[in-house]
Amino acid sequence: MATVADFILERLRAWGVARIYGYPGDGINGMLGALDRAEAQGPRLIQVRHEESAAMMACAHAKFTGEMGVCLATSGPGAIHLLNGLYDAKADHQPVLCLVGQQRRAALGGDYQQEVDLLSLFKDVAHEYVQMAVTPGQVRHLIDRAARIALDQRTVTCVILPNDIQEMDAVPVPPAEHGTVHSGVGYVRPRVVPDEATLDRAAEVLNAGKKVAMLVGAGALGATDEVIAVAERLGAGVAKALLGKAVLPDSLPYVTGSIGLLGTKASWQLMSDCDTLLMVGSSFPYSEFLPQEGQARGVQIDLDGRKLSLRYPMEVPMVGDARETLTALLPRLDARTDFGWREQVEANTERWWRVLEKRAMDDAVPINPQRVFWELSSRLPADAILCADSGTAASWYARDIRMQRGMMGTLSGGLATMAPALPYAIAAKCCHPGRLAIALEGDGAMQMNGINELITVAARWHEWTDPRLIVLVLNNGDLNMVTWEQRSLGGDRRFDTSQTVPPFDYAAYARMLGLDGIRVETPDAVGPMWEQALQAKRPVVLDVLTNPAVPPVPPHMPVEAVRHYMKALRSGDSQAREVLRATAREMWAEAVPARNVPG
Repeated sequence: MATVADFILERLRAWGVARIYGYPGDGINGMLGALDRAEAQGPRLIQVRHEESAAMMACAHAKFTGEMGVCLATSGPGAIHLLNGLYDAKADHQPVLCLVGQQRRAALGGDYQQEVDLLSLFKDVAHEYVQMAVTPGQVRHLIDRAARIALDQRTVTCVILPNDIQEMDAVPVPPAEHGTVHSGVGYVRPRVVPDEATLDRAAEVLNAGKKVAMLVGAGALGATDEVIAVAERLGAGVAKALLGKAVLPDSLPYVTGSIGLLGTKASWQLMSDCDTLLMVGSSFPYSEFLPQEGQARGVQIDLDGRKLSLRYPMEVPMVGDARETLTALLPRLDARTDFGWREQVEANTERWWRVLEKRAMDDAVPINPQRVFWELSSRLPADAILCADSGTAASWYARDIRMQRGMMGTLSGGLATMAPALPYAIAAKCCHPGRLAIALEGDGAMQMNGINELITVAARWHEWTDPRLIVLVLNNGDLNMVTWEQRSLGGDRRFDTSQTVPPFDYAAYARMLGLDGIRVETPDAVGPMWEQALQAKRPVVLDVLTNPAVPPVPPHMPVEAVRHYMKALRSGDSQAREVLRATAREMWAEAVPARNVPG
């Protein structure tokens, strides 16, 4: 007789689940036994080094496949460890089902070892659906509802499984009697398009605009052709939220790049000068980088009506799928005949790329971190999958990497948590074993969980069709983004005690695990480093010694932030001299950019 745990795996197979990311514990022994019995059929367990990574991998699985990600952890501490990765999924609207163990039902309420009130613990992160199984006949609809709600609401759901329930006999078909629930498998996303009158109103606003700006986010990732068609019909410039970086290739001359604190001057100029804003599939949070209220008429498309008119008061807010809605909108739009606005946008964008080239190639001792990303960008294959960490690695990813059509790229957007880059990249390789994956992170994130998950890489890479997984570590001995925030937000000097990262030889550690490890200490070695890594026959860790004093200068810095910055440097900051020198060079590069335009 099959157990409840066996039935859960059978039901997950019916939902199309091929793998579960997790870590063992006695609270899920029933599930582990079932996974062992089902190894040939699946789902397959991907064992990680920490439950937080399991949840991050489930989030990345959803991002890179469009499928529901699934993670598994034991009761008590294992369940608690999942939370950060689950909040990452929730903040970025990714469907993730979390399965967690619990103590035997008879022990609950008895202050038993590892007894935690999991319903309360998960009530926020999985608020759309969190339930505990109390009888085997209930399990079918718990799994079905958790999966369907996760997919429909693009959110996190949770099913709690007491360990005695896992071992009981399954009840695949509940009895046909009062008080039972008879659920089924399957979900098809609906076609969501605004009504004709709303589309007509949106077209009227967009056709009246003389200087149209578009902002696209993760919700537009499946609508590349449609975004291009609308942008070209309207003569618009297009900025990209970080989660939407892969929506459009940066080779298009009217694509201004990323927006916001980590964004480009061209995107800042686009929003500052436009008279009409079309926002597609984005909940970009920083309203100070959007047009001033009243400056531009607004049209917004989003699947989630709760996100409409949230960042900017929109004249025509529309609930709709990006691809379907843009397709319906396109025939209503007038082709532009005056391209003066578009030419201005393209000139600003072309100049910005020259600024970035000049900044990247400026000297910094030992290495300018911008150069590391700039040198990678021109060498990337078109099917690369890029996973960036939070921190200054995200700044250089946002600005210096030119996305090509076909690439994937993501990071922790809404939560902006540290240390998802390597778990994301591992999940990318599990989902797409024939593609190159690159994790881009700082030394702080690497020490937080990266050196642990390298063990997972060492254990699994032989299974991948393309063995390449490249891990770039910006080794600067500094929790760099927080250091800059201390200066610009609080006017405080670098707090050396909190900000210094202990030295560690990441390349040597990689070699100890049987991976390739390359340590780079001079600028001229950066290009050859990437060439060597891209041709490697196994995963590679690139341990690059970079200068922490190179500032991630935002495209617009308020006067108050400048005052804070200067106050911090005058108050005995240990890096003040280097920071002032590097800041001056960044400003000079903007005043006198490189002459050639990168291809």
